[in-house]
Amino acid sequence: MLKTNLNLQPNRISEAAMNASRQMWLASLGAAVVTRDWVQTEAGDVFKTLVKEGTVVESRAIRFVGDRLETSFSLANSVWKETRRTVESTVKQAADTAVSLAQQVLPKSLPAFELPRAPKARKTAAKPAKRAMKRTAKVVRKTKRTGRAATKRA
Repeated sequence: MLKTNLNLQPNRISEAAMNASRQMWLASLGAAVVTRDWVQTEAGDVFKTLVKEGTVVESRAIRFVGDRLETSFSLANSVWKETRRTVESTVKQAADTAVSLAQQVLPKSLPAFELPRAPKARKTAAKPAKRAMKRTAKVVRKTKRTGRAATKRA
């Protein structure tokens, strides 16, 4: 059997732990005092310097973002203009195709006719309504005659 002789002294361990914790406490108090003194004497200048540096960085960032936005807007505007030109030309082509197709399919001469005009509204409804109906009937008869004459010519 092997005998180990350990010199464990509980009082010494607890005393060392107490000393270490007390030293940590004293070090923190010392750090607080040094920090307080630094703030009272030198921190003002350091703070002003930090504000100046922050202002410079902020203005650079704003300029950078502004340049990027300007570039993006320019690109978006050019894409929009190109899209608009493309749509306009496509619609014009479709309209031209429709017109030429209609010119090829429809007969060369169509009868001429006029659409009846809508009567003007007046305040008194009874008598003007009769007059308007008579005028409309005349226009319709005239249109029918014109249509028949054009059909005879063709």
